[in-house]
Amino acid sequence: MHTSERTVHGVEYTLEDGPARAVVTGVGAAIRALAVGGVDLTPGYPPDRLRPFYSGTVLAPWPNRVRDARWVYRGSTQLLDVTEPQRGNALHGLLCFTDYRLVEQTGNTVMLGAQVFPQHGYPFHLDTTVHYRLAEDGLHATHTIDNLGSDPAPVALGTHPFLCIGDVPTAELTLTVSADTHIDVDERLNPTGTSPVQGGYWDLRAGRRVADLDLDDAWTGLHITDGASVHSLRAPDGRTVSLWADEDFGYIQVFTTRRYPVGDRFVTAVAVEPMTAPADALNSGEGLRWLDPGDRWSASWSIRYRADGQ
Repeated sequence: MHTSERTVHGVEYTLEDGPARAVVTGVGAAIRALAVGGVDLTPGYPPDRLRPFYSGTVLAPWPNRVRDARWVYRGSTQLLDVTEPQRGNALHGLLCFTDYRLVEQTGNTVMLGAQVFPQHGYPFHLDTTVHYRLAEDGLHATHTIDNLGSDPAPVALGTHPFLCIGDVPTAELTLTVSADTHIDVDERLNPTGTSPVQGGYWDLRAGRRVADLDLDDAWTGLHITDGASVHSLRAPDGRTVSLWADEDFGYIQVFTTRRYPVGDRFVTAVAVEPMTAPADALNSGEGLRWLDPGDRWSASWSIRYRADGQ
């Protein structure tokens, strides 16, 4: 079953399939809510409230930051809008507040699309889609980018889901990041290099309590098994919610906050964000994909829930 309703986040699409339910917004093609068997897997936010911290939003044609909101293309400096003024960067691409069009909606799926038109700082023409499919254990997403222009276009993808497990305080969850290399950053959160995580603060391979972490950090050197990496949050009773991402997503960002708004109070929340490129990829070229005119590229990720004993 599926329904739609217009809110301050554009048209919202409600998907239901057995024990699973999701709400996807038109603005930013964001996941506003996701639950399996009545267990919330995202902290969510009301339909009449401003989306907090880019919750669930698609990040394209680049995730994370562009240092100083500028980069060089064919010898010419490209100037983007500064959308993170406190740090002087361009943040999270060009589609976060775009109202995506409905491409297709059938049963437990919805496909939304938005174009990136040539503009200052990014003179390329793209068509992008995201296809969400609800399953009994969570939600699967496939992103596609087509280069509609006449020049090769630099592209990267990310998304910004916050994860939780029902009414278990997020601070009590154990976070596991399956990665060997931390991306070091400066005070403006732009990359300065990498370092191995072995035995240090950034080593989350064996899991650490969210209460003990303060993160706005990225990792690479992800552990790939059967074509994907998996990163998870585990409750004390053994239940887990996992972020699964295919090999195109070679980077993972984790963001923690103690000020995620729920009702009239603030709670701890954690975003586990798959990315195909790290911060400042338009300058470094790291993880960046160049699409020739007419080329198409797709990448997929999922949120998956497992109850105790499974």
